[in-house]
Amino acid sequence: MTHIFANWKMYLNFSESMILANQLATESYDTEKIHLGIFPSSLAFTEVEKLYRDTEVAVGAQNVAWTPKGAYTGAVSAHMFRNAGATYALVGHSERRHVFGETNEDVKKKFDACLDAGLIPILCIGETKEDLEAGKREYRLKKQLMSVLEGVSKDATFFVAYEPVWAIGTGEACDHLQAAEIHDSIKKELNTYTVQPIPVLYGGSVNHENVVFYLPHQSIDGFLIGSASADRDHLISLLNAVVAA
Repeated sequence: MTHIFANWKMYLNFSESMILANQLATESYDTEKIHLGIFPSSLAFTEVEKLYRDTEVAVGAQNVAWTPKGAYTGAVSAHMFRNAGATYALVGHSERRHVFGETNEDVKKKFDACLDAGLIPILCIGETKEDLEAGKREYRLKKQLMSVLEGVSKDATFFVAYEPVWAIGTGEACDHLQAAEIHDSIKKELNTYTVQPIPVLYGGSVNHENVVFYLPHQSIDGFLIGSASADRDHLISLLNAVVAA
């Protein structure tokens, strides 16, 4: 089973989101090979969730607030998303960290809030270009894992998404052999914090042309797809490539 999680980010307005969601709903693919998750904007979330309710497609939140409720203008809590039908939530995405200034401590609070609400968090980790050039990739990844997972129940259910910051939206994907090696090291580190296998996804300029190179590696359990997932033809081509592999 390969997990394909489509993060639509802020690429699509409400109308465009519903057009794409309805187009995808008419497509057929092998659900024994692919588990598809869609992460629409907060604006489109409820309608997309309604469309896919009682189907094999899961719907998730791109971001959550760490408090359950209160006077937090503009925020949507993990509990609210869960109540609205969300299965997953992204936490710690590189754009939240580097554009909006979220710290490891912020990510920890959101991760814990997801678990408390019954959402499955997808913890995004990754090194910057500066980390890579300074030889600090392993240090950065371990720190991001440790700061969030310390104190979490060893039987907690969650995902990890490895997304090298330098590959996000750049068209410069991480070499598949290198990505597999990094995933192996992440899974080894995860053994410190959990008693069950944790799926580790790769994210960073994945598309229908290069996805086939990552698929043979057992340490790569799926993909967190960005811009390529906001285009029907690209996403369908990617799903077909996974099924055909």
